[in-house]
Amino acid sequence: MKSICLNCGEEFVGRSDKKFCCDQCRNTYNNQIKREHEILITNINKILRKNRKILKQFNPEGKTVIRKEYLLKLGFDFNYHTHSHTTSYQNTYYFCYEYGYMFIKDEKVLIINQQKYMQPSTP
Repeated sequence: MKSICLNCGEEFVGRSDKKFCCDQCRNTYNNQIKREHEILITNINKILRKNRKILKQFNPEGKTVIRKEYLLKLGFDFNYHTHSHTTSYQNTYYFCYEYGYMFIKDEKVLIINQQKYMQPSTP
């Protein structure tokens, strides 16, 4: 049965379920798919590390208040965080690794260091 290789587009003869003309094309195709996923993960990790660096920079004492606008100017991306913790008062802290933040009134952000009781649970 004739098929077309998913990688190079060449026509080849083989089993009806065969997708590639040779092992090299199969490996190249699968490595390309893996590379695209790895690039996505790498980019997200860059954002998380940058967020952590910014939080660490402004929180040497363990607790700081800063304007949200200032964090945005430095390139902080509020869409990415590693985990969150909701207190008994229903306040939610978002964490980039061990540094957390919570939105407070007047467009301000409270930055804290993670405490032992805030550790995310492990399955």
